Amino acid sequence: MNPTTQPEEDREVRSDMLTRAAASRPGDDPIFALHGEATRRAAAGEDILNATLGALVDDDGKLCVMPTVFEAFRTVDPMRGAAYAPIGGDAEFLEAVTADALGGRASLMGRSVAVATAGGTGALHHTIVNFLEPGQALLTTDFFWGPYRTIAEHTGRAVRTFSMFNEERRFDTAAFEQGVHDLLEEQGRVLVILNSPCHNPTGYSLDPFEWRLVVEALNRAAKRGPVALCVDLAYSRYGAEGSDAWLGAVEGLAPEVPLLAAWSASKSYAQYGARVGALVAVVQDPGARQRVKAAFLHSCRGTWSNCNHAGLLAITSLMAEPEARAASDRDRAKLVRLLGERVARFNELARPAGLDFPRYEGGFFVTVFTPHAARVAELCREAGVYLVPLKGGVRIALCATPESKVERLVNALASALERAE
Repeated sequence: MNPTTQPEEDREVRSDMLTRAAASRPGDDPIFALHGEATRRAAAGEDILNATLGALVDDDGKLCVMPTVFEAFRTVDPMRGAAYAPIGGDAEFLEAVTADALGGRASLMGRSVAVATAGGTGALHHTIVNFLEPGQALLTTDFFWGPYRTIAEHTGRAVRTFSMFNEERRFDTAAFEQGVHDLLEEQGRVLVILNSPCHNPTGYSLDPFEWRLVVEALNRAAKRGPVALCVDLAYSRYGAEGSDAWLGAVEGLAPEVPLLAAWSASKSYAQYGARVGALVAVVQDPGARQRVKAAFLHSCRGTWSNCNHAGLLAITSLMAEPEARAASDRDRAKLVRLLGERVARFNELARPAGLDFPRYEGGFFVTVFTPHAARVAELCREAGVYLVPLKGGVRIALCATPESKVERLVNALASALERAE
């Protein structure tokens, strides 16, 4: 044996092969870890209620799908579906998704640009890297979807929050405006991300009055520096009637405030795996609009390069072809009714049980407030009920909870809250 060659088992593995930041990153997502534990217990024969994961399932626990979506995939021309998509997405997709995201409002569509993204997550990524400098923070509610922070930190940015609810459990517009003011003073620009309708994790949807106050606050702030608003539309198709009020409000944004809409097919078409999304930007100045488009295209090329072409083509047909659109709307309506029945049952039982939660009219999740979230979630797990602990509350995935089990969920949660205090 060559004396300079050490046996494999004797070699010391360097501890600095990863960068310092990469070496300290967590592996598994905590929600998926809880889901995995619940799944293992159920497979072992325990009676488990798993209200952790954000996917809509039927009353038998099977993933809800829309038959029209799979029919659309089946009819995609193989030669087109197998080919690279344009970096920004097919023109037909971009036209259709812009109309869908902006409610067909000509006043917004006429000043817009769009790119295809890898799901709504990709749209959020492009928003964060193009409207914040490295080291700066986005602004969002103190209850928020955890991957906002993951995306921000992975791209050298951060997250700053404001108190989402006031004492009446309404959107705290005063805290919002103060958050915008403080961050603008600190870093010279502000990117706001608001997830509404059907906020994850609270289920809250801003009403027309709240949206008007948000727009007015942004317009005041824009006189002092660059301000941008991103509306995360991931769950918008499950909102109650009138939850599209944001569209009317954002028509009043000042010309210098860009509007960004993060659109996703994951929830709206019950198609989580295809990773079809889009980022739509409404920018009044034509020159600025083209610079935004170029920045988005550069981000596409620098991340996934091209999106899932078969997915783009299939979803385009469901949005652009009248018969296919009508059929997919009927499929979705069944899912909205299924979820709506669970929401109604939760509202019926939760208030009398003493649960504290905000207005909940639709959406995959609701949050019950408690300062003892970790303990409450632990006690619920002991009873075979899996929820997600957050800072200030526990998140319940009604999307994964059959209506017949809502009473069990509410009772377990009420008992855990009482024992945790």
